[in-house]
Amino acid sequence: MAKDKVICAIDIGSSKIATLIASVDETDKINLIGVSSTVSKGVRKNQVVDIDEAVKAITESIEAAERMAGYSISQAFVSMGGPQIESVNQHAVVAVSEPEGEIKESDIQRVNDAARAIPLPSSREILHVIPRTFTVDGQGGIKDPIGMTGVRLETETHIITGATTSMRNLVKCVSEVGIDVLELVFSGIASSIAVLTDTEKELGVVLVDIGGETTDVVIFLDGSVAYSSVIPIGARHITSDMAVGIRVSLESAEKIKLSLGKLIKIPAISEAMASENKNNSSKKKDDETIDIKALGISEDIQKISRKAIVDGIIRPRLQEIFKYVGKEIKKSGFGTQVPSGLVICGGGALTVGILDQAKYVLGFPARVGQIEGLAGLVEEIDSPSFASSAGLILYGVTQGKGDRMRIPVLSGNLPIKGMIQKGINLMKSLLP
Repeated sequence: MAKDKVICAIDIGSSKIATLIASVDETDKINLIGVSSTVSKGVRKNQVVDIDEAVKAITESIEAAERMAGYSISQAFVSMGGPQIESVNQHAVVAVSEPEGEIKESDIQRVNDAARAIPLPSSREILHVIPRTFTVDGQGGIKDPIGMTGVRLETETHIITGATTSMRNLVKCVSEVGIDVLELVFSGIASSIAVLTDTEKELGVVLVDIGGETTDVVIFLDGSVAYSSVIPIGARHITSDMAVGIRVSLESAEKIKLSLGKLIKIPAISEAMASENKNNSSKKKDDETIDIKALGISEDIQKISRKAIVDGIIRPRLQEIFKYVGKEIKKSGFGTQVPSGLVICGGGALTVGILDQAKYVLGFPARVGQIEGLAGLVEEIDSPSFASSAGLILYGVTQGKGDRMRIPVLSGNLPIKGMIQKGINLMKSLLP
């Protein structure tokens, strides 16, 4: 029996660091065996600002996942985000190497390399080169031209770039822990793999991944990425507004925000009865006060009206976020080609009223993304906040079939240093 392949994903965000470990059998069934989520430190807007703090937080997250999985990891796929992410659509054309024969993998590689040859400042690196569509001798809309005959091969590609410094610092932090970075993956792309359906990607859809301090926007058309960007505003801004508005700490504001966003699951009853119950309870629900003590909040504050927080604090900030999303959709030029509407994920997707505000501001249908494609400890990641880390695992299963990303070369032998440190830590933990 073949030994199962083990894949690790590390999602380094502004609010949390999530580590997932999964085993993949010969049938490509993905079984989640280790999950951890720890508070992020040393990271602002998805960029490392304090290497020592970030290394400690990453180490804590990885070790917790390893204990659960009973497996020590040595390499991982790592998410990359932040406002420094930029993208551009590029056209390239090459002559087929054997005009009388068939188009081969080498021709695809050459045309992708031609698309990659864009002028970039020394401070930026190419993160992804994603082929959108191919054209063979004027025939467009081709997804896979291998095996076709032709003389002229063209491609439309989507190229995502990141700041070299941010990429190097991220790789350095993970390497210090003793983990080799297999690939850096844009967090918005990773999330899309976990929560979008093939039908939505084909028809046209906008993925909105609302993280702690940033929001990723990725637009899919005809099954491939057409536009991607990052907005420097996220769910933590809502928490900050609440902390100032009701005069509590950020931790208490976060507890209140999460309690408001918890979904109430209605049992299977008739639609008429459900509608009647909703009408009867809506007025009562709007006027109800929040039980501060039940949430474990120690601050001595007056009664807080649920309606006052939702309408006066949360709603304006959500509207601002979606106005920025609307600007990105308009900037892309694809606003009329996304009939599937919005799919919202990330920790911000748990905010109360998120779907109503998305529909109100943008006029698109909207849903909260659900993670699909994994088995095992799926209850542990039953939240849209794990979309990016789950997507990294799914990406890792198929990474050998796609274009491999280039990691900036780091000076020194950091992985070796990290492995030695990891061995020392392990020995310390075994000593009485």
